[in-house]
Amino acid sequence: MPKRYFICSSCGERAECLSEEPPCEMLSGWLTVSQWKGLGSVEHHNFCSFTCLKRWAEDQAPQVPKVYLESFRDEEV
Repeated sequence: MPKRYFICSSCGERAECLSEEPPCEMLSGWLTVSQWKGLGSVEHHNFCSFTCLKRWAEDQAPQVPKVYLESFRDEEV
């Protein structure tokens, strides 16, 4: 009997379900995000928790370089 595997895009936790089993039963509590990558191109990301989704979302956002932020500490007001 073939199995399907779902892997958390953040921590790597795995869940497996039999192909005839609806994923909603096995993945109760998991989250799935669809990300448009271009015309007709969609990536799906699975997360085992809101914490993992938050970590992944924060990693996708551009970060202000630490050295830039630290440069303001030396300036006098």
